[in-house]
Amino acid sequence: MTVLTRTFALLGLSLLLATCGRLPAGAPVAEDVFRSTQEGEADFAVYQVSRAFLPTVAQWPITGKQEDLNWIGSSRGARTQIIQPGDRLSLRIWDSSDNSLLTSTEAKVIELTNVVVASNGSIFMPYVGDISVIGLTPDLAREQMQSALEVIVPAAQLQLNMSEGRYNSVDLVGGVAKPGTYPMPDRNFTVLGLLSSGGGVRETLNNPQIRLVRGGSIYGTSVDKLLDNPQLDTLLRGGDQVFIEEDERYFLSFGATGTEALHIFGKDSLSAMDAVSIMGGVNDNKADPKGLLILREYSSSAIRSGVRGPRQTRVVFTIDLTSADGLFSARKFKINPDDLVLATESPINDWLTISTLYNNFFGVVRSAGSF
Repeated sequence: MTVLTRTFALLGLSLLLATCGRLPAGAPVAEDVFRSTQEGEADFAVYQVSRAFLPTVAQWPITGKQEDLNWIGSSRGARTQIIQPGDRLSLRIWDSSDNSLLTSTEAKVIELTNVVVASNGSIFMPYVGDISVIGLTPDLAREQMQSALEVIVPAAQLQLNMSEGRYNSVDLVGGVAKPGTYPMPDRNFTVLGLLSSGGGVRETLNNPQIRLVRGGSIYGTSVDKLLDNPQLDTLLRGGDQVFIEEDERYFLSFGATGTEALHIFGKDSLSAMDAVSIMGGVNDNKADPKGLLILREYSSSAIRSGVRGPRQTRVVFTIDLTSADGLFSARKFKINPDDLVLATESPINDWLTISTLYNNFFGVVRSAGSF
């Protein structure tokens, strides 16, 4: 090796040694993230996720976008209909009397179609006047009208049919194959029955959520939970509005992960291990399996005196995926909406990079020395 070659080699060696700090990378190393905690300047708290820690964090306040909606449990209703204002009644009256007030000699039957129940719950009958039918079943209403009619026309016989109006119908707004207004066949019409009438939930919706609007209140749960728990099959009331929407909660992945992206919740509850699977795992060549971090921010109310919560509003949870306790705990640790799942890079990547640089450099030097 010539003197000039040796000089270049020594110069190159010096430059390479100067790079033995942190090299540019696509994700931070865990020690970089926690350096401020070692220097006593951190404005965040760090917690190792373990079996012993899980009961503690489970009592902390929920973070991220949440729709804290109640739901109405199931109950049973009568398998009959109740007449409400806006319903339409069709009356057919038979009278065989020769001198009938209602029918002619040629036609012994008269029909009154689409008689609308007034806002006060009454309908008008010829020769009888107004009769209140609100809150009655069609059978009871027929009996009441029959009795009132017999006073005027003793031989008359009455038949009644009902078509449901607004207060005996519910709206299926969206998220199904056939949205629209559906009449309630009886007082035992439930949410699942309505979804079935609407052709079922659209398959393209991600973790579909069901919403029920009743009066000035809105109730909600997930479709999966409703299907798995028959006791949640709510009894509908006239005027209810039901719609299905996608779950809008999400978490973020960053660093040495399979994908750096925004991930929508695919089910009601996600664990840290679920999140790792959703984001495509961690990079085998770069990630530090001992440095899976979950960054979360709590509200200031979570650190008030007397409230079970973290020491700081900003929190970093660390998970060691190389230990059995870490793996089991990752399956129990819940991801909250808006969490950031960060896979840190392994420090060994720097040494591998430097080693490659050394080998490439001295290969060039040896080649240059052969001339």
